[in-house]
Amino acid sequence: MTTILGLSGSLRSGSYNTALLRAAAGVMPAGATLEIATLHGIPLYDGDAEARDGIPPAVQELKERIVACDGLLLATPEYNNGIPGVLKNGIDWLSRPASDIARVFGNRPVAVIGASPGGFGTILAQNAWLPVLRTLGTQPWFGGRLMVSRAGQVFNDAGEMVDEKMKAQLRQFLQGFCASLRPGP
Repeated sequence: MTTILGLSGSLRSGSYNTALLRAAAGVMPAGATLEIATLHGIPLYDGDAEARDGIPPAVQELKERIVACDGLLLATPEYNNGIPGVLKNGIDWLSRPASDIARVFGNRPVAVIGASPGGFGTILAQNAWLPVLRTLGTQPWFGGRLMVSRAGQVFNDAGEMVDEKMKAQLRQFLQGFCASLRPGP
């Protein structure tokens, strides 16, 4: 069984990106599951706090979930044409101490998706993640792109994906990512 950990880059209860992960969990290919994680409980990174108190329990727990998964799926919002601070902060904490980067991120397959109420989806945020993912030594998956634009029309008020065309694109994206994780013949 292939296990993907989906990490939502938004704390908002009505987050389109968390809704996108819930939709993804419902269309995973056979033999694969998606577990959803959030950044709730992770404080702002502070080197003094790290030196004084160590790694917060919420960060340590998320690290272990990443280590245990076969692939990481980042659902990134796009704020002001870039990476959302809360997700970057979470990744920064997850890379601490620096000696843990290889264990948590080294050669970890990572795919990036995102949803936005705007017309351009999350193309700029997704592109902005590439240098970060490279620095952490991950294996970004380039086999597809999924940018949900005008998310208010894709999801209903209950946060369910109601756009069948987008659901089909999400299914195809996940099939490609999961297939890339399986060893070849």
